[in-house]
Amino acid sequence: MALYEHVFLARQDLAQAQVDALAETATKIVEDMQGKVTKVETWGLRSLAYKIAKNRKAHYVMLNIDAPAGVVAELERQTQINEDVIRYMTIKVDELETGPSVMMRKQERSERGDRGPRGDRGPREDRGDRGPRREREEAPAGE
Repeated sequence: MALYEHVFLARQDLAQAQVDALAETATKIVEDMQGKVTKVETWGLRSLAYKIAKNRKAHYVMLNIDAPAGVVAELERQTQINEDVIRYMTIKVDELETGPSVMMRKQERSERGDRGPRGDRGPREDRGDRGPRREREEAPAGE
């Protein structure tokens, strides 16, 4: 069987329970056709780069799937019909990630806090002509 990553974006006005139900529905479709969903990750409500169907944000969900190609075709067909899903993408991969995905690791990194000193860089005023803006001298009136 082939390995896939399936990511879908659900509308911003859905509750988290409804988003979880969408993931369960996708999982059920895969399992009914002798496939396996090895991991489900909910990345939460995130801002979109541009508006999609009047939505500025979307709930992101990723599924790791181990199934034949026909299962993915049916999953995409069902996802396309669902009005709560605004975008989806399925990618065939060579191997599935065992740990948390990059998106989940990114959230952990932001919780770590400050990275510490920045080396020998001094305050901004000490770095050449990027300091505070200088006032221009005004010429006397009448000249």
